[in-house]
Amino acid sequence: MEHISKYLTPEIKLSCYEDKFFKSEVVFDQHMLIWFISGETKIVQADATHTFRKGDIFLIPRNKPATVINYPKDGLPHKTVVMLLTTEILRDFYSRVDVKAKITPVPGIRSFNNHPLLESCLASLIPYFDVKEPFPEGLALLKITEAISILRTIDPGIDGVLANFDDPHKVELVSFMEKNYMFNMPMEKFGYLTGRSLTTFKRDFKKAFNTTPQKWLTQKRLELAHYELAEKKRKPVEVCYEAGFENLSHFSYAFKKHFGYAPTSLVG
Repeated sequence: MEHISKYLTPEIKLSCYEDKFFKSEVVFDQHMLIWFISGETKIVQADATHTFRKGDIFLIPRNKPATVINYPKDGLPHKTVVMLLTTEILRDFYSRVDVKAKITPVPGIRSFNNHPLLESCLASLIPYFDVKEPFPEGLALLKITEAISILRTIDPGIDGVLANFDDPHKVELVSFMEKNYMFNMPMEKFGYLTGRSLTTFKRDFKKAFNTTPQKWLTQKRLELAHYELAEKKRKPVEVCYEAGFENLSHFSYAFKKHFGYAPTSLVG
């Protein structure tokens, strides 16, 4: 897979995937502001599925599981400008701003279409990726601060997302797992997002489901895949990744072992 990332700073990069397809399961530790130059991305979360294309600008909140599938489109690579709005930068920004925002505990993706102010801010970074001179010291913070200020101008509720510095609180385990089982994350990450240590997560899980997390997750993912194949007539290669499997061969093996027939037998 040909993936090229050019970094101006650790918080600002130009990301480019030349291949036909790239998929990952992620829980971002920082908020990410993304501007699409070319290509297409499908982002699957527990509450919604989003598709983004050329010109789109959106914010992916931290600490929310997602399956991200990137594609080239119209003969062009998947290419984006990515800006991290880190906790450190946001804390410093909000320490100088008088805000009494209502905190949004589990925010969704926020889309800004091709808003001219945000597009101008992010597009102004493009020339710097092609010059040999170092990125001017202090300019990165100025550009990130500009982006935050624009977000606050065009989205009245954004302070409730960006000014929330809390770690995930302990949540009700059954409802969380029922909503997020399709995300292929380490058990430690499931524990963190439910406000538990790994040991406590496994103990609470056994008490709630009377089985191990891995067995339960595999069964739930296979049941979801079977429904998508049989009822929605989707292709195995589409269902495989969105149901939380690493690759098509592993999915096909697990599916046949569980149901007794191959996923392709459900494709009309």
